Amino acid sequence: MTKDKLYAYIQLTRFDKPVGIELLLWPTLWAVFLAALGAAYGHVNPDMTIAVSTAASISAAPMLPSLSLLIIFTLGAILMRAAGCAINDFADRKVDGSVARTQGRPLADGRLSGREAIAAFTVLSLLSASLLLWLPHAVFYWSFGALLLAFIYPFMKRFTYLPQVFLAAAFGWAIPMAYVAVQGVPDRWCWLLFAAYMCWTIAYDTQYAMADRADDLKIGVKSTAILFGRFDVLMIAILQTVFLILMGLVLAHYFSATVLGLIPVYGLGLVALLFAQQNKACATRQPAACLQAFLANVWVGRYLFLLIAGSCVWAALASS
Repeated sequence: MTKDKLYAYIQLTRFDKPVGIELLLWPTLWAVFLAALGAAYGHVNPDMTIAVSTAASISAAPMLPSLSLLIIFTLGAILMRAAGCAINDFADRKVDGSVARTQGRPLADGRLSGREAIAAFTVLSLLSASLLLWLPHAVFYWSFGALLLAFIYPFMKRFTYLPQVFLAAAFGWAIPMAYVAVQGVPDRWCWLLFAAYMCWTIAYDTQYAMADRADDLKIGVKSTAILFGRFDVLMIAILQTVFLILMGLVLAHYFSATVLGLIPVYGLGLVALLFAQQNKACATRQPAACLQAFLANVWVGRYLFLLIAGSCVWAALASS
């Protein structure tokens, strides 16, 4: 394989743009940590034998996920995001050339063929599926939902103004899979976390769609940015508010009985400030500003990971 061909595959799978990996990875790890904490409270299937042991260097309390579980879900997030990008470019191969931001993608400019994109999607999906060998059997069955959503969501922009909903479900399906891996079944707090993530993802992908709205209208591609119209920033703010409320409920449930109390909930205040900055930028409706607002969400994911993981470690240390 030549260097040019290799770089084309890197662009196809967006390994040159890791922001998308982080937007999928951090919420996955939120779920892994919270599921392990929930398991420590006794909300776990007694038949399960996996992955709620802590690293010996931190604590002996079973409140933290094992290192192996974190590695498996990290690799899974990276591989499935890459697979999703490959199938997305296959779905958009006939329209990307008409959009200034995407006309340099490898299928749009002819450096890769549709068959090569499908092959990349297949290989990446199989590699991701191989990780299931180290997880409980139940996770295997739940993985079919992730694969189906990853395959269909790029095509939804042809049929519905809500493709962002399908993207959110595809990205967020790792959350119930994490709970199944740790607890055996997804409980109601898992689904509340999933709903929160859906709101956040629809909000930031609407920001992304705002940057492409003019081109999308020309080529007939649908999005929530087009659906919301002049109420786009308002709808984003509403979705972000619902996200904060649901995350507050989740964090209160998991940490109110620990030494931390409601401190993690108060930590969401910084996220609210980050959202306010994003919406101020999006209010200009300038494509570059909307794209920067979208990219800024990576800091939301990073911060919440540190907040959740740090709180779980603190609770584990305090209980030891």
